[in-house]
Amino acid sequence: MDILLTKPADLLTGEPPTYESGKGPGSREQERLDSIVEENDLTQMTHELVIGGGYRGDSFIKAYYATRADVSETEALAEELGLTAPETRPEPIIEAVPANIVFPELSSGSRKKFRAINVAWVDWVEEPGGKVVRWIYGKAESYVPYLVVERYIPGYIVYERYKLSEGHVDTEWGVPISTYTIGEQVATGREVDVVETGTPELLIRHIPYKSVDDRWEGINGVEKLESVLSAINERLVQIDLILFKHSDPWMYGPDDIDEGDTVRGGGRYIPVDKDGPTPGYMTWEGQLNSAFQELDILLGLVYQMSETPQWLFGTTLANDKGGTGTSHTDSGAIKARFMPILAKVNRIRAHVDRALRDAIWTAMQLENFANKGVDGFEPYEPVYPRINWRDGIPIDEKEAAEVANIRTGGKPTQSVLDAIKTLDGVDEAMASEMITRIDADEERTIGTVDASVFNDTGGGTTGGAA
Repeated sequence: MDILLTKPADLLTGEPPTYESGKGPGSREQERLDSIVEENDLTQMTHELVIGGGYRGDSFIKAYYATRADVSETEALAEELGLTAPETRPEPIIEAVPANIVFPELSSGSRKKFRAINVAWVDWVEEPGGKVVRWIYGKAESYVPYLVVERYIPGYIVYERYKLSEGHVDTEWGVPISTYTIGEQVATGREVDVVETGTPELLIRHIPYKSVDDRWEGINGVEKLESVLSAINERLVQIDLILFKHSDPWMYGPDDIDEGDTVRGGGRYIPVDKDGPTPGYMTWEGQLNSAFQELDILLGLVYQMSETPQWLFGTTLANDKGGTGTSHTDSGAIKARFMPILAKVNRIRAHVDRALRDAIWTAMQLENFANKGVDGFEPYEPVYPRINWRDGIPIDEKEAAEVANIRTGGKPTQSVLDAIKTLDGVDEAMASEMITRIDADEERTIGTVDASVFNDTGGGTTGGAA
């Protein structure tokens, strides 16, 4: 399952997408968009959350405005060791949130829309212990559990903290799960427990791996295959048992062997009548072949149900291999053979694209709200960006150019800026810089002669200029 869940993430982010603000290169909006994407490494984060969503079914990302570096340890030792904590600059941050600590609240009458999202986890705090703790554990401190809650509602974040008392260990689902009883609410230790965000949007975005219309929870890529995977494991164990057993087969032969004779064999010996068959080994052929045939069918079902051609990994396992994937060379044929996995990637991309664009837009709103009236900050209008994704399939550039040339009658179909962005996978700022360098090279090598002189038909010949 690991490779089956990793491949869609590879196709989605193997060729990094580009982000556009719609304001053009050099604009304040495009500059901040590129910075947010680069500083938060959104391509790598997308790759990771797609893999994680594959076995969980859900992923969550959070946008907030804070310092990226954690200098709490330096601040704690500042007074003791005379250290000075480095200055940190707040910035818009987009990061993944573990799905097991996110608890959404649905809007009334809705199965998909959230009115609030709670992020809650157990925080174990080391505190001085009393005499009983020192007597029982032999230590001067103890660890006390607290429930930390971040409640996200439109326009605000509410921070809460509760005391916990340990309950029992629940093993109903086959794994030990510690339970707690929530006690009284205590101080959070923050200066302000209710923080205004400056945006009516929830700061946490939900990314389902696969969604349906009657629930908000996503569907992962493992649960529908659990029975088939279990059957594969059972069949592999049975094949291993057969091979192990018949690597040392039983023997059969006459039962009137003298005491001085020796029967050499690794397995057991079964005596038969002297009129029976000649001595030999007992082997098991039909059942082993049947086991391998069933294994081939089960492996084929896994690839089919996961919408992944097995030759996509460069090798095949089952008898029904479906080809090697190299019998067609033009891009159209290759995409047709990739259709199952491309359809799956497109389905995943629809959820990821919306969440990332929402998170970037929210991050821009947070940055402008937090820096309102701050000297040196240049405000800008938050924009809802566009993400240009690629399908991960290699493009036959020559074939694409020939098709475009035929359709347009030889007219240009792409600007130099767009061509560089597409071919090199860079953003608008970098593409503009590359064009500037190209123009500088042309000016240095051929000068700045006006091209009109080559079209002058008066007085001289044009053949030499041509």
